[in-house]
Formats: sequence, C-alpha cells, structure tokens
Amino acid sequence: MVGQLLLLTPLCLLYRGVSGQPHPTLGASAEEAASIQGVRGSSVELACGSRPAPLVVFWSFTPLGSLIPHPVAVTNGAESKVEAGASALGAVSLQNSSLVLRELREGARGLFLCQALHVAGGQLHATYSYLALAVLVPVSKPQVRLSDPSPVEGTSVVATCAVREGTEPVTFAWQHQAPQGSWEALVGVTKRLLQLDPVNRTHLGWYMCSAHNAVNRLNSDGAFLDVIYGPDNPVITVEPPGFTEEGFWASEREEVTLNCLAASNPPSHYVWLRDHTQVHAGPTYIIASAGRTHTGLYTCLAHNSRLDSRTQTTVRLTIYYPPEGRPSCAVLPTLGAVTLVCAWPGGLPAAQLQWEGPQGTGPTAPSNVTWSRAATELPNSSVFTCTGQHPALALPALCRITLWEPLLSPTCWTTGTIRDQFIMLRCEWPGGEPPAVLSWLDGQQQPLGGSSSSLAVHLLQAREDLTGREFTCRGTHPLRVPDPHCRLQLEAPQLAVAEPQVSVLEGREAWLGCALLGGMPPAQLLWLGPQRRQVESGTSGYTLHPEGAQLHLRIRDADPACHRGTYQCVALNALGNSSQSVLLEVLRYPAPPNVTISRLTGRHRREVQLQWAIDGPGNWTGFLVQRRARVPGPGAGAWETAASDIEPESRGRQLGGLDPGVLYAFRILALNHRTAGYPSEVKIPADSPFSAYPAVLGAAGTGMVVATVASLPVFQYAARHPETFPRIETAPTTPSSGPAQESTDAPVNVTITVTATP
Repeated sequence: MVGQLLLLTPLCLLYRGVSGQPHPTLGASAEEAASIQGVRGSSVELACGSRPAPLVVFWSFTPLGSLIPHPVAVTNGAESKVEAGASALGAVSLQNSSLVLRELREGARGLFLCQALHVAGGQLHATYSYLALAVLVPVSKPQVRLSDPSPVEGTSVVATCAVREGTEPVTFAWQHQAPQGSWEALVGVTKRLLQLDPVNRTHLGWYMCSAHNAVNRLNSDGAFLDVIYGPDNPVITVEPPGFTEEGFWASEREEVTLNCLAASNPPSHYVWLRDHTQVHAGPTYIIASAGRTHTGLYTCLAHNSRLDSRTQTTVRLTIYYPPEGRPSCAVLPTLGAVTLVCAWPGGLPAAQLQWEGPQGTGPTAPSNVTWSRAATELPNSSVFTCTGQHPALALPALCRITLWEPLLSPTCWTTGTIRDQFIMLRCEWPGGEPPAVLSWLDGQQQPLGGSSSSLAVHLLQAREDLTGREFTCRGTHPLRVPDPHCRLQLEAPQLAVAEPQVSVLEGREAWLGCALLGGMPPAQLLWLGPQRRQVESGTSGYTLHPEGAQLHLRIRDADPACHRGTYQCVALNALGNSSQSVLLEVLRYPAPPNVTISRLTGRHRREVQLQWAIDGPGNWTGFLVQRRARVPGPGAGAWETAASDIEPESRGRQLGGLDPGVLYAFRILALNHRTAGYPSEVKIPADSPFSAYPAVLGAAGTGMVVATVASLPVFQYAARHPETFPRIETAPTTPSSGPAQESTDAPVNVTITVTATP
C-alpha cells in the first residue's frame, strides 16, 4: 500500500485536482502561505488545514532561495513514511496529518506544502496548504571587548559587545559599575559599540553588555576598564579640625593627624615634609603629642609610579597653647570710680577676656581688658567675674573679684629709726578691695609726700620743735563716704616709778617698777644701776620684765655690796628723754640668839651626846656644831664642822666617828640666813665612870694629826665659799668683840651643861 502511495506522489504533485482547480505556482503559494515561527532546538507543529481526516497527506519542503520542493513525509492515516533526507530539518514525525519538527534546525527555514486527498460527494478532492516556517536562532552569550583595558585619561577607548550568533534584529544594552558603586545602566546606548572619547576617571570600573532578540536575552561577564590618571593636587585634612586664615591649628599636647589624599590610579606614594625636611612616608602623619616646635609648613608630595608624575600641596600648621595659669583680676581706685583690670598675658593666640558684673556684661579684649564703673553704682560686696577663653581650652578660665570696703578706720602710730635721728609716721588701714589709699597731712592739712595703698609711711627728721605737732592720716576708698582719718601728736616721753624707795633684806628678792605715761613716738624704757650703767638682763642677778608700757627690774639674792644704791628708769624717744630715780636699800638680817650647851656627854670616846638651849628671843634658821682636837700644850687644833643643816626645831644631836685617842672640844652657833650668832663657850665631854685618861693622852698625838688632815678640806671649802659658813673666831670675852655679830643688840646669855654618858 505504501508503494502505491509513493506511485501516486507524482500524480499528486502534477494533478490539477478533481475539482478542476489549477495547481498553484510556487510564487503564488509563498504569498498565500501562513507564517509560522520556530526556535532552533525546540519543537514546532505544522497543521495541514482544518478539514476532516484526509485519505492521504503528503508534506514537501522548499528551502529558501530554491524553487525545487523536496518530499518530507506521507501518510494515509494508517501508515506514514518520512523521507530520509528530512533529518536536515530536525527530528521529523507525523501526528495525524500534522508535521511535527523536534530539535528544530536552521535548515527547516522555508516553505512547507501540505497536499491532502479528501472524499466528498463520492469524488476525490485535493487541498493544498502552504506554511512559511521561520527558524529563529537565540543570541549567544555576549562578550565585552575593550580596545585598551588600561587607557590613560584623555585617550579614546572603544568597548564592543560581541555576539557570535542570533536572529536579527539583536538589540544591545550597556551597564557600568564603579569600583565602590553598584551597577548602573547607560541610558541611550543600544549599539554594539560603546565609544569613550575621551576616556576619564569616571569611566573606570566594570562594564557589562546584554544582547536580546525575539528569542532570548543574555548578559556578558564584566570587563574592567582601568583608567590611568593622576596624581591630582593633594588634599590635606587635619584631625581634630581647626582652621585658620593660613591653614590649620591644633592644641598643645594633643594628638594631631594629618591626612593626604591625591586622586591617582594606581594609588599615589606619599612623602611628608616639614619645613622642607622629610618627616614621614605614607598618606597619614600622626603627631602623638603636639608641641610648639611642631608649628611650621607641612608639604605632602604625591607620586604616580605608572605615569612617573608628581604633585604637591603645602599647608601651615600652628600649635595653639593657652597662657600660663589663670586670668588675674585687680581693681584700681580712681576718683569717684573703680577700674577693673583683667590680665592673662601669653598664649597663642591671645586669650579673649570679658568682664561681667551685677548689671551685665562689660567690654571684651585679648590679653588685657579694663572696665571703669562709677562708685555710686556699686554696692558693697559687688562681685565681678572675668572670663578667659582660648581655643586650646575646653572650658573657660575665670577669676573673680569682690569689691568691699575696709573695716573700721585707719590706725596711726610712730616709731623712731636710725638711733632716733628720724621719726617714722605710719598709718595702716588693711583690707578692702580695692585697697584704701592713705596719705599723711600736716597740721595745715597739707599733704606730706605721696599716697599709698593700705600702709602709708612718712619720715621726719627728729627735731625738738616737733613736740606738740599734730599729723593726720586720711584714708580714701570708693565705697566709703566720707573719708575716715586718724590723728597723732608728737610729744616727749613721760614716766613714773611704782615706789621711789624700796627696802629688802639681804638675800631676798627686790622688784623695781617703772611705767611709761606718754610719749609719741613710743619711748624706749631702760634701767640704770647704781654705777650709772645700763642694767642687762641675766647679769649680776638682774632680770628685766617688760609688760606693755611698763618695765620691771627684778633683783635676786639682794647683796648690799652689789645692789644697794640709786637706780634710774629712763624713757627715750626721738624728741627727748625723761628719768625717775628709785633708792634700793638692802638690809642685813638681825643676829640670831645665843646658844647654851646644856649637856655634853661622851661614850667610849667615840661618840658624844650634845644638847643645847636658846637663851632669849630672836630669829634663827638652824644650828652649826663645831669641834676641834685639844692637843696637850699651849696650842689647839682648828675648828671644824661636826654637824650642819640642823633644823631650827632641834635641841640635840648625837655626834659619832670620834677618835678615842683624841680629846675634843665642842661649841655651837645659831644661824639666821647669812648671819651667825655668837659661838657658845667651849665644852669638853665629861669622862665616863672609869678613867680612860691615860689612853686619851696616849692617843692625843695621833688624833691631832688625823683631825688636822680631816679638817683641811672643810677649811678650804669655807675659804672659797665664805657666804656658806659664818665668820667664826675664838669666843670673845665681851659681847662687843665678836666679828660675826653685826646687830647692835646685846647678845643673849647662854648656859652650858655637860653630862657624861656611860
């Protein structure tokens, strides 16, 4: 059956049809053909008319540019046959009467003819369907090609979007991405070529193109355009930022960072110069702690190694530093006003100062600012503040001053100077802000010299005619009305003594007093002794006790030989002197009463018991017992002290340490301070009941020698210190012959009783 169909194929191609319609020509068929599009590599189905299923269907294909049709496939509904050469069209198959082309190839582009036989009304009818198949080719992945990947700024660059294949028309689009940006479409550029003429640094970056046709759209990979340029003139920035008319400034001791940036590709190499001397290599120069020596010109050099080009920029960096310390505030008094002065010298630049007071702000000026205010506008305790600001300080510096008037009034006094050749007038009125101004005036209210603050001093040459002259010190202060003053009158000194005559017992303490009654300038007090010599404290028992306007003279252990006489108290100042006399009498103590030995007994010749009695009234402070060895013959040993420091209440004493071979004699004296009474009569201890006289005589020689040697140190001490021991001589036969008795009173009789002790 298939073979029969194949035999019929030429007939179908040549047969004009049962219906009598002529066979259409190829030109006419192309014009009447329906257009169908297919994509290469995909599938397309060509339908053969819309009538019911034909008896036979025959497909043929005429390539573009050819007039000769080629058989493709034939089917009778039950069987089908595809021509072997149809594989050039793709994978060809029949589905009913439709021709299906899979894996469509570009060779399928052309005119397809479907011839079908139908039975209608018992007759065969042939139908013809022409289909013009257009095979579309997708665009291939585009590729960006640069005429120069690394052009120098200012030259010309062409970028091409290359597409290997694709059905026309193909449309192009371009995108650009800067190194630090995002992709941006280049609006208006739809051609395959992108002309960059001239190229500049803004063109640097990635370029990507896209190509699309009726089938698809594809994007290329990015191509980097590396534009070579620079370096531009460097731009210098300073951190922390501080700007001046000449450049930049920074604070002393803070960290300063200088950054240099010069646009360049490849990046620039940087070198820093300070005053034409290299200090750093690199874009950033850090000064860890800025000092005044860092002030100067800083130059940044930028170098492009690719182009071997250089640029530079120079700026001035000034290191600011504030003045030392803090602002100082002062106020100067003027007539009826005060002038406020605020100073804060030094620093770079100069600090800006401004006054502020209770009524508002005052003037402003650099380094030094003054502000004058009327005194009538200023109440006491007004506070003014001077604010100093400097760019190197985070906070302003302040000083304050409070206006207040001095307390009380001026005080006047005078002193003598340079051996009283001059008189110094002194006036003081301390305190106050501003300090008070003081000036001296004479009796006619004429000024003496100039004026001064708080303390005024004026010197006058000492003359007698100044006595009685009056001087005034006037004080002025802007907050005190009227002006206070003080006066003083010059006069010679005057004095008085406490007692014109003073009596004191020998050895006691005497006080002489002297008081200054007047005198201006204040006088100097001194004492003159009986020999008209000035008394010095600490010599000869004298002590001076000054108490204000008084001078007391203390005399210890009064001695008639040294201290008795007339003393003078003398007052001296620059205008003269005066004196007063005081008579000092030093009296001796009266002689003490006489003593009677009432009992003197011996025991074994080694100790004696002595008792005595006082005969008559009198004063005494103690007793002194003396002894001496009695040597056979006309001579006798010297008296030595047997007991001293005996209390005045005692009436007896036991004496030991005697030599049995020596015969002793004893006597006793009453003592009254430095005066000794008459010695008692000499007594020898009574013998014991048994006779020891031979033994005593045998040892007498030896005892005398021992006693003499033992008493020698005592007499040496007595000779050097006569005031300690009384002057004792042999007992007188009459009361008037005793040298130790200085009193005119008659001595008291003394009775001595001697009793032997067994």
